[in-house]
Amino acid sequence: MLLQHWLEAHARQQPHHPMIVADGQRYSYEHIDDRATRLAATLQRHGVVRGDRVAIFLENCVEAVIGIFGALKAGAVFMPVNPQTKADKLTYLLNDSAAKALITHSALIDVATQAVAQAPELALVVRVESSDSRSDDLLAGKTQMPFAEASASEASLQPTPTIDQDLASIIYTSGSTGEPKGVMMTHHNMLSAATSVSTYLGLRADDIIINVLPIAFDYGLYQILMASWVGASVVLQRSLAFPVRVLETMVRERVTVLPGVPTVFSMMLNLSSLGSFDLSSLRLVTNTAAALSEVQIRQIREAFPQATLFSMYGLTECKRVSYLPPEQLDIRPMSVGRGMPNEEVWLEDEAGRRLPNGSTGELVVRGSNVMRGYWKKPVQTAERLRPGELPGEMWLHTGDIFRTDAEGYLYFVGRKDDIIKSRGEKVSPREVENVLYGMEGVLEAAVIGVHDDVLGHAVKAFLVLKTGYSYSEREVIRHCLGHLESFMAPKYVAFVDALPRTDTGKISKRGLS
Repeated sequence: MLLQHWLEAHARQQPHHPMIVADGQRYSYEHIDDRATRLAATLQRHGVVRGDRVAIFLENCVEAVIGIFGALKAGAVFMPVNPQTKADKLTYLLNDSAAKALITHSALIDVATQAVAQAPELALVVRVESSDSRSDDLLAGKTQMPFAEASASEASLQPTPTIDQDLASIIYTSGSTGEPKGVMMTHHNMLSAATSVSTYLGLRADDIIINVLPIAFDYGLYQILMASWVGASVVLQRSLAFPVRVLETMVRERVTVLPGVPTVFSMMLNLSSLGSFDLSSLRLVTNTAAALSEVQIRQIREAFPQATLFSMYGLTECKRVSYLPPEQLDIRPMSVGRGMPNEEVWLEDEAGRRLPNGSTGELVVRGSNVMRGYWKKPVQTAERLRPGELPGEMWLHTGDIFRTDAEGYLYFVGRKDDIIKSRGEKVSPREVENVLYGMEGVLEAAVIGVHDDVLGHAVKAFLVLKTGYSYSEREVIRHCLGHLESFMAPKYVAFVDALPRTDTGKISKRGLS
């Protein structure tokens, strides 16, 4: 079984059922499958062979979906790239992966041109043209063609000997430091993850999933893969820059599943007009990437009372780790649950010993969803993938610190390198942030440690306030002292208009000081 087989099965079983809704157009399973097959034949005709990398440098659009499955059908490895990526980074990604082909949009051609000119391995550029596309040859020396032509090939697709141990995708992740790392995922890895997640969510063929999350990252990407597994429909949105338009689309399409991250929910919940939209069709709301605060959980449930909320945790190296069964949300709202189906998770201390429930330690993951490793980075791979108890087996050491309660439910504490040591005590930034979100006027919060001659490190909080609210530094510190041990309360508070973000929309602390 390979990833593209799900698409092909539904193209036969329900050929006219919509798979993708984008830019006001509906594209059936049969259409996506046919175009992907034709694109695959074009890729093969231009030298793409089993295991070659195909970079997909596009916004959320139907061409990106066709590109993913076209690469897979050709026996290649698809490599999604965030459309906001700059030329220097794109150059690095193309050369590090030795990509053979690039699928991009004419609107991104200036960035692509700079990168392609410095990527000697790249042979083919496929361009999604717009009405105002320039006709001059910006990519001299490379074979290039319009996407419409490439996906209309009459050539026959040549079968490949691909098996589920072959790579299906390389997803680059920046991590907290250093150059981007390419997470290698096999067909087996991705099939296992998508099956497990789809199963516990209870996704159905009649589901309509809205996707405002970038396909270039695993949370957005898996909305496509999971839909292809159950035969559901995905409504693609390029971003949440205009949340009212997204809500209008949700109403019009009768969306049933809303995947999001805290940033998405903050933008929606902060709209005074949210209650005027008929979202009664919504039955599932999912969150991962960063944990929701108790306040955000309450607000989501109040805004979408008929929908079931799944709080989850995952990382690119294994897609998903855990989920909290919805019936546990009132009992332990800050937990991200326990391991998902077909997976084992536990905590270890610094000496590598398994810890009992009620402990704090590094999360370790064992399962078919665990990555093959980092592309061409054996040292970094060895830091994360370490030998397990069975000969030949590798376990993923996540670098994330969790605690468990008496029943084994997981609670995120922080990244190993994010833990603040103040007055000789360990401070979890997430625990302080949860308290800050308890202040009614706080829209977003980020907590870091800053050097302090007396304390070693002092706790500093950065806050974005909701419109109409104002707090003093003293008021914020007093609130924290009323809910936390004194060593955990911020010594400094900074009020900012916005917090820096990663490409995935998560709050980034790297630029804070």
